[in-house]
Amino acid sequence: MNGFKKQVSVYPRHTKIIAASALLFCTAFLPAQTPGTGKDWPAYQGGSDSIHYSKLIQINRQNVKDLKVAWTFDTAERTKAKREFESNPLIINGVLYGLSPTVKVFALNAATGQKLWSFDPAPNSAQVGSTRNRGVTYWSDTDGSNARIFVTFRQYLYAIDAKTGKLIESFGEKGKVDLRVGLRHEGEGLFVTMSTPGVIYKDMLVCGSMIAEQLPAFPGDIRAFDVRTGKIRWQFHTIPHPGEFGYDTWPKDAWKYSGAANDWAGLSIDQKRGIAFVPLGSAAPDFYGGDRIGDDLFANSLVALDANTGKRLWHYQFVHHDIWDRDLNAPPALVTIKRDGKLIDAVAQTTKTGHVFVFDRVSGKPVFPIEEKPYPRSQIPGEVTAKTQPLPVAPPAFARQRMTEKDITNRTPEAHEAVLQRFKTVLSDGQYAPQTLEGTILFPGSDGGQEWGGPAFDPETGYLYTNANEMSWIVKLAKRPAPSELNSGKGLYAAHCAKCHNSDLSGNPPDVPALAKLDQRLTNREVVTTVRGGNGRMPAFPQLSPLELNAIAEYVLKGNDNIVSATAPASEQQYMLGSSLRFLDPDGYPAITPPWGTLTAIDLNKGTFAWRIPLGEYPELAAEGLKNTGSENYGGGVITAGGLFFIAATNYDKKFRAFDKATGELLWETTLPFAGNATPSIYEVNGKEYIVIAAGGGKSVHEDSGGVYVAFSLP
Repeated sequence: MNGFKKQVSVYPRHTKIIAASALLFCTAFLPAQTPGTGKDWPAYQGGSDSIHYSKLIQINRQNVKDLKVAWTFDTAERTKAKREFESNPLIINGVLYGLSPTVKVFALNAATGQKLWSFDPAPNSAQVGSTRNRGVTYWSDTDGSNARIFVTFRQYLYAIDAKTGKLIESFGEKGKVDLRVGLRHEGEGLFVTMSTPGVIYKDMLVCGSMIAEQLPAFPGDIRAFDVRTGKIRWQFHTIPHPGEFGYDTWPKDAWKYSGAANDWAGLSIDQKRGIAFVPLGSAAPDFYGGDRIGDDLFANSLVALDANTGKRLWHYQFVHHDIWDRDLNAPPALVTIKRDGKLIDAVAQTTKTGHVFVFDRVSGKPVFPIEEKPYPRSQIPGEVTAKTQPLPVAPPAFARQRMTEKDITNRTPEAHEAVLQRFKTVLSDGQYAPQTLEGTILFPGSDGGQEWGGPAFDPETGYLYTNANEMSWIVKLAKRPAPSELNSGKGLYAAHCAKCHNSDLSGNPPDVPALAKLDQRLTNREVVTTVRGGNGRMPAFPQLSPLELNAIAEYVLKGNDNIVSATAPASEQQYMLGSSLRFLDPDGYPAITPPWGTLTAIDLNKGTFAWRIPLGEYPELAAEGLKNTGSENYGGGVITAGGLFFIAATNYDKKFRAFDKATGELLWETTLPFAGNATPSIYEVNGKEYIVIAAGGGKSVHEDSGGVYVAFSLP
């Protein structure tokens, strides 16, 4: 145990690199930043530049310790189900616009938390589920009239009057647009939604989509909708059609059947230059690419588009032929930094692998060198991995890159031995180790490195702040069942469901629920409805016949392996995802040594770390003396001109914290009613500064989920 405690103190205070004098030195090289009248939080992550920054200074280093709860607003949506609550509310002219966990839209008096109006996009729907949604988009005419709120629920994009909460029926079809329309396969009933709000450019809403990660799936086209009519103004094909740039990086007919390469994380727009910076995810299916041989542009790419037309200006692909689920999972930060004596307007993209890539916004030229490095080739039949993958020379990775035996947990001797034995059965060869049938360590895991909260950037200092997870996962491939095996409930479950819920129905809680004892919660009809139509993160399977759907329901509810007469079509894919699970010790803690979550300040002027600390802890371990271990964390932080960095994010301790942005010193913390897995918003009303966070939990298997907004201010 003593050895473990030494490992827990990963980043002691004396190792912090930055000092106040160094901070002033760095600041002198950047344009003067005068705190302005930025009283509102008008867009997701604070603005279309996605830097999470507030100019407000009323709350600062000296008085942050005096913060008190100003008001709370409870959505009254508490549940034992693991429902994620990730809303980053907007505040415009003293009104807060937010979401409940089930995507009910509301407006509050931002000074008191009093409800002004609410809108339910599905008042008659009995199927709500764990619908993930991170916020709304606001637009108004230049004179402030005709103000609209845009929100997505399921496959529909709604336009709501910002003053009344009523549908604007002149938008789309009686107030809503069906996101399936205009996408290839639009008539096949596939799953599409938006988990992250779009961004306004002029009179257009530019947005991506969240779609299935297994085939069949929609393509991840980027679209601009007219904010008044809902009509599509332009559309960019992320899977190129014949004659389009990048078409030759896919098999000839891949554009007809492949899917995803979508932007589920949101995007950023340089409003002055009219450039949209779009981070894209992997192509479908994840983890095996036998039917999409090639680099697969524009999957896993940052694409710069002309925001007026959707025309590609430049792109950079971070992972060639991704079989590791390495989506670009956060909007890039539009930053201004100083290099070689020159100011550079740049775009900084963080990644699940724990890297920061920095490019000139206009040319796409890397600010720091990037090297293509060779990696082992896959031995799975039909798979052809890329020969090389790119990694930046600087800044250094903000998450560990390889799990070795020395990284195995020492929390207890029993935990160490159990993890060691499991570790010896799988491949652990660092980044881009090929998938195997026995299992491959994915480290950082599928949840990062950086996650969807994205980084914050301080224009005063050139520092980029990123929270990260440091957990390993084990990914295992499996042979795809032969067509004859798909004629039974068990075979259909193996082909369509086991990739997420596992062959033994164990799931991957809290993200993917276990299906054991499902008959105590759901009926056959409810299971059939969910599988056919999807639910929250779960995609729909409209291609399955009623007999096949019923066979799956009978299998998961009763274990019956009913034979069905329908014959599933043969697939060209020989292999599929068998399982993708967090690598945990027998007691449910991460299989590696701490830190399990970190917070890092990166000096983008120099390409070096300024400081780095663990973020979060497990209360029960802290009670035993194992403190500052870090923990899984979701949601971003915010920077203020008052010298502060605010962040909640941590899954288990429910803390909301304020750090000195120069040193990483903890200045204030409080405990929320639920974990705050969201990005906070900062604003001012009637001369008073507030900071508000959505707290709902949903990531801990031991806690209920809820939906409470908590606002803080000085007395």
